[in-house]
Amino acid sequence: MIGINIYLLIIAIATLLSMYRVFRGPTTVDRVVAVDIMTTITTGLMVLFALYYKRAIFLDVALVYAVLAFLGVIAFARYLEGGV
Repeated sequence: MIGINIYLLIIAIATLLSMYRVFRGPTTVDRVVAVDIMTTITTGLMVLFALYYKRAIFLDVALVYAVLAFLGVIAFARYLEGGV
């Protein structure tokens, strides 16, 4: 139980740091990378919930969420590059 609380604290700190980069990022690319970090953090949070509640469905949801987030970042990167 105490391990999960430490992980949640680390996730909260990482979320705050990436939110700072989203709002204060000097370029659009920095902001996109920060949003990608936040989706990775959310995926990790879903995995922690799966461990805590002992429900495998959260792992499936985390996997689908991670794939969709990856595709979204790739699409946005192509848009910024001008290749869409």
